Amino acid sequence: MELPNMLGSRDPLFLTGVTFPPEYPASPETLVKLTVYDVRDKARDNSSFLGSATFSVSDLLRSKDDQLTLNLRSSDGVLAVGTVLVSRVNMGEMEEGDMDHITADVQQAQKCTLVCESSQGTPNDKDNSPLTSAVFKNPVCKVYKFQTVDSKWMLVREQMEECTLSFSIPRQLLHLYIQEDMRRIQELSDLGELSPHWDNLRKEVIARYGQVIAVYQETLAELNKITGPSFKPSCSKAQRYLEFIPINLHTQRMRVTCPRQTDAFYDVITVGAPAAHFQGFKGGGLQRLLSRHEAEKKSFSTAYQCIYYSPEHTAKAQEVLHSVGHLQPLISGLADQLLQAAQQHSMAGLREALKTLAGKTEQFVHALKDELVKSALLALHAAQPGYVTKNQNQTLPGHQGHSHQDHPSPSQRGQQGQSQPQNPGHSPGQPSATDSPMVVCNNVDGGSQTAPIREDGQAPLKNQDSIPCHKEYDEEEWDRVWADVAKSLNCVIAMVDKLQEQEPININQEQPIPKQVLADVITSHNPEGDWREQLCPLLVRLKECVAEVVVRARRAMTFVLLQEAACSIPQGLFLKQRRDVVFSQALAALACGFVMRLYAGMEDKGFLRQLHLVGLVAQFESLLSTYSEEIGMLEDMEVGISDLHRVVFKITQAKTDDPCDLQPLVIGRRDHYTVEVPLPRLAFQTLPHEIKEGKALQVYPVLFNVGINEQQTIADRFGDISLQERINQRNFEILDSYYKSLRDKVPSECLPSFQTQMDLKDLLGTLGQNVVTKKRKNVEILWLAGTICRRLNGIRFTSCKSAKDRTSMSVTLEQCALLRDEHQLNKDYFIRALDCMRREGCRIENVQKNIKCRKYAFNMLQLMAFPKIYRPPEGTYGKVDS
Repeated sequence: MELPNMLGSRDPLFLTGVTFPPEYPASPETLVKLTVYDVRDKARDNSSFLGSATFSVSDLLRSKDDQLTLNLRSSDGVLAVGTVLVSRVNMGEMEEGDMDHITADVQQAQKCTLVCESSQGTPNDKDNSPLTSAVFKNPVCKVYKFQTVDSKWMLVREQMEECTLSFSIPRQLLHLYIQEDMRRIQELSDLGELSPHWDNLRKEVIARYGQVIAVYQETLAELNKITGPSFKPSCSKAQRYLEFIPINLHTQRMRVTCPRQTDAFYDVITVGAPAAHFQGFKGGGLQRLLSRHEAEKKSFSTAYQCIYYSPEHTAKAQEVLHSVGHLQPLISGLADQLLQAAQQHSMAGLREALKTLAGKTEQFVHALKDELVKSALLALHAAQPGYVTKNQNQTLPGHQGHSHQDHPSPSQRGQQGQSQPQNPGHSPGQPSATDSPMVVCNNVDGGSQTAPIREDGQAPLKNQDSIPCHKEYDEEEWDRVWADVAKSLNCVIAMVDKLQEQEPININQEQPIPKQVLADVITSHNPEGDWREQLCPLLVRLKECVAEVVVRARRAMTFVLLQEAACSIPQGLFLKQRRDVVFSQALAALACGFVMRLYAGMEDKGFLRQLHLVGLVAQFESLLSTYSEEIGMLEDMEVGISDLHRVVFKITQAKTDDPCDLQPLVIGRRDHYTVEVPLPRLAFQTLPHEIKEGKALQVYPVLFNVGINEQQTIADRFGDISLQERINQRNFEILDSYYKSLRDKVPSECLPSFQTQMDLKDLLGTLGQNVVTKKRKNVEILWLAGTICRRLNGIRFTSCKSAKDRTSMSVTLEQCALLRDEHQLNKDYFIRALDCMRREGCRIENVQKNIKCRKYAFNMLQLMAFPKIYRPPEGTYGKVDS
C-alpha cells in the first residue's frame, strides 16, 4: 500500500508499506487504522502523534483505480491535519498498461519510492515454485516502485531466503569425515606387524584419529538435535557445535519489471567469511599456519626417522588409494559381465564388455605406474621387524646405532623437534638422515644399522647396496605383480579373439604377450566347448592379480600417510580440524549458490551448454580488512575458497518430487567431493544429454578482497596489505584463464546481454590494471569483478565477518547500480533508492533476524573511514552487538 503524507513540511511526501501477515488474514470487512507520527530522531525513537485515519478493505477494493484519499484527523477526531493517499499494489507482475496508468496519474512532486513488504510472498510468485521451496525457506519480500529517466515507473522486488543447505551440507560432510577417518584407522591396522618404533607411531596416530572421530561424532549429534531456522545467526559464530555451519547464509534475488522491457532478475548469496571463528585467530589463519607447519614437518621427519613426503606426494597417495579402491570392484563386475555374455554366446555383448574391461584395467595399471608406490613398498619393508640391509656389517666406525625404542614419542616433539636440523635432500623413498650422515634402519631385535649416504646428503635409493633386503622380499617382486595384471588382461583378450576366430588384438599394453603364453592359453582350452568355461579361469586369474596388487598398493600408500600423520602430530590434528571447519562453511555456501543458479537457468539453453562444456565461475567478494583478527579470517577464507577447486557437481534425477528427495547429496573424500543435485523427472528430462549422462560439472571459485572499514585505514597507512594484493592478483589470473577457456569453447550468444555493452575483454583488462594499482580501498576491483561474474553467467557471493553490516551496504549498492545502469533508474533518485533499500529493505530485515535489532553495527567514527557510498542513512546504525 502507498501512504504519502501531504503535510506542511519541507519534504511533505513519504511512502511506506502495510502488510497483512498470513496469521491475520484480511477480509472485505477488515478495518484498517493508519496513524502518522512526526519523527524527530529515529535513532532515539523521538516522535509525536500527528493524526490518524480509518478505512475498510472493501472501501479500497471498490475505489476507483484502487486508491483512497483519506483525511488525517487529530486525536479527538475533529481537526483535519493532512491527507493520506492509500493505493493497492499488485505483488505479482505489472502489466504495461498499469505502468503507463501510474505514470500518467503520478504528479511530479511524487517522485519517490514505494515500499511494500510481504513475509511469505504471494501464491503466483515465480520465485516460490515447489522446486525452489525444497531448498530455500522463510522468504522475506520487499517491493519498491522507482522512477526511470523517462518518467515511467519500474517495479522492483527483493526476496531474501534461508537455505536448508546451511545445515544439511555440514552434517553430510561430518558424516563423511568420520567415515574417512575410520577407514584410515582400519588401513593402518591392516599394515601388519611393524618394528617397535613404527608400531608406536601407528598407535599414536590411531589414537589421534580416534580423538577427531569422537569430537566429530559429538558435533554431529548436537547438530541433529537442531530444529527451527535454516541459518546460523552472526551472534552464534563462535559456538563450538555450530562451527561447521556457515554464518548467516542467505540468498537474495532482485526482480525488476519495467514497461516495454522483459523482466530481469539478479541473484547474490550473502554469507559470513568461511573461517574458524570458534578456534580463533591468535596464531593467524590457515594460509599462514599451513605454510609454517609444512616447514616444521621437515624437521620432525628428520629428527624421528620418518620419511618426509611433500603435500603433492601425500595427495598422490590418497589418489592411488581412491583409484584402486574404486577400480577393483568395477573390474570385478565387468569380468562377471564378460562371463555372462560368454554364457549367452553373445558376441556383441562379449566385445562391449571386453572393451570396457580393458579400459578400466588400463586405468588401474596407469594409476600404479608411479615411483612413489614402489619406493613406499621398499620403505614399508624397511619398517618391518625382519628388515636388514645387505651391507649391515659395514657400519662406519665411530657411529653407533640407536634403538628406536629410545626415541621420544611424537607428542614430545614440541620441545625437541624444533631444534633438529632439516635435511634439504630428503624425498619420498629415502629414510630420513639425522645429524650424522647415516640412514637409520630397523633390524630384527629393534636396534639399528647404518648405511653410508652420498655426498649430497641423499640416501642412494637406486644403489644396489642400499636396496632393502628381506628374506621374503624380492626387489623386483612388485614389478612382476604389477605386470601380471596386464598379462592376464592380454590372455583374456587373446581368448576372446580366438572365440571370434580372429587374430589377437594389439591394445598397446606395457607388457607384450609372449608367444608361448598365447599358445598355452589357446591350446589349454577347447575352442569348441562352452565359452564361459574357457574364459572363467582367465578372468579368475585377472581378478586375483588385481586383488594382490590392491593389497600391496593400499598398504604402501597407507604407510606414506602414516608417516605424513606421524610428522604432523599434534599441530597437524589442529590444522586438519580447522580446514574441515572452513571447507564445510565454504561448500555449504557454494552448493547453495550452484543450486540457485541452476534453478534459475533451467530454461536457458546457452547457460546449460556453458555449464557442461566449461563450468561456472563462482566469484566471492570479501570486505574483510587486513588488520588484527580479520587477517586470520581472510587467511582461512583464502584456503577454504581455494579448496573448493576439489568439488564437482552432478545433476541426477530425483526418485520422487518429495522435498526430501530434492536435497543435494555430498559424496567423496577430503581431496575430492561430488555434490549431486537431484531434479524432478520432468525438469531432468529437459537437460542436455551430457548432463543427464552424469558429466562432472566444474566450478571455478575466485576470491577478491578489498577492506573498507576503519581497520583497513590503519592497515593501509601503517600495516601490511600484501595478503590482499596477492589474493587479488592470483584470483584475477584464474578469472582471466576461465574467460579464455570460455571464449574458445562457448559462443558469445550463450552469455547474457546487458544494456552496458562494454566488452568482457575490456572489463578484464580494466580489472587487471586495478589489481596492480596501488590505491587505498579500491572498491572498483569489487565492482568490476562482480560485473564480470554476471556477464559470465557466474555465481555471485558477498561476505564480510558476519554478512550483516558491510555486506548489506555492498548488496544494496550493487542492486541500485544495476537499476541505474541496466534499467534507467533516474540518477537524481539513486541515493534516495539506496537509502530506501538500506532503511526498509531485506538487509535491515537480515539485521533484525541476526541480532533482534534493526540497526547496523556501525558508529559515526567508523563510518567516517568508509567510502561514502557504503554509509547507511541516518537512524539505521548504532552501537549494537554483532
